[in-house]
Amino acid sequence: MKYLFSIIFLLLVVIMAMLNFKAHSDEVNCLALNIYHEARNQPFKGKLAVAQVTINRVNDARFPNSVCGVVMQGFYRNNSPVLNRCHFSWWCDGKSDKPKDKTSWEYSRRLAYQIHTGFFDDIDLVKGATHYHAVYVTPYWTKKKKKIKIIADHIFYRWEK
Repeated sequence: MKYLFSIIFLLLVVIMAMLNFKAHSDEVNCLALNIYHEARNQPFKGKLAVAQVTINRVNDARFPNSVCGVVMQGFYRNNSPVLNRCHFSWWCDGKSDKPKDKTSWEYSRRLAYQIHTGFFDDIDLVKGATHYHAVYVTPYWTKKKKKIKIIADHIFYRWEK
């Protein structure tokens, strides 16, 4: 009987570890997709800045509390994102989200893993920014946010509390 409890306990530990790995893996994948689609043409600082905005949103109570929740945030109809009504435009632009550029995708995945595991926690390029947009557009919300800086071709803003 003692061995049975030990085996059951060990199995539970393994299952919990697998579930935790799956959740971690999903979060890294969502972050990598966001880096890839929002900043694959950017230098390292631009990619890191986009990722930091994603993480800043996760840590802000006004947004979902997971990377995937933040990345997939938007308006939905029948469990599908409404075209062009998402926080990150690539998520609901109607195009395939599958990365095509293998080199950029691998780079985004490695960077996402490093960010997710805390490698860049001491670096805050965006000074707490929760929003950004490309330099060639001016979204309606810019007047209500504090402009922080420009990195590559994105302008970063902080949503003051």
